[in-house]
Amino acid sequence: MDLLTGSTHLHITTWVLAIILFLVAALASKKLTGVQMALRVVYILMIITGGALFMEYRDIVTEGGMYYDMKVLFGVLVIGFMEMILARKNKGKSLNIFWILFGVVLLVTLYLGLSGGIGMNF
Repeated sequence: MDLLTGSTHLHITTWVLAIILFLVAALASKKLTGVQMALRVVYILMIITGGALFMEYRDIVTEGGMYYDMKVLFGVLVIGFMEMILARKNKGKSLNIFWILFGVVLLVTLYLGLSGGIGMNF
């Protein structure tokens, strides 16, 4: 378990990879099924590494009460908005509000994750 919780590097690597794959799939002119399948595998890795960090550090860093609980909620919302954007793009539906919501939720998640007790101090 030390591989998953020894540092935040593995988790940060998974979400950076997820954002890159998401942008490739979302901004492509055609449906990239392979990229979307790889993105879903990265989602699973991101959830596993994030869950391990959550279980390890939730009781240690208690400055904000439900701080990390909110970070987990917003992290799941980021994944949900990524999937909604890709699904609506493939159906040819409007994406404007979902891109805005995705950006806001992503920024909140990054702030909560990086400013917590195991991230960077802002």
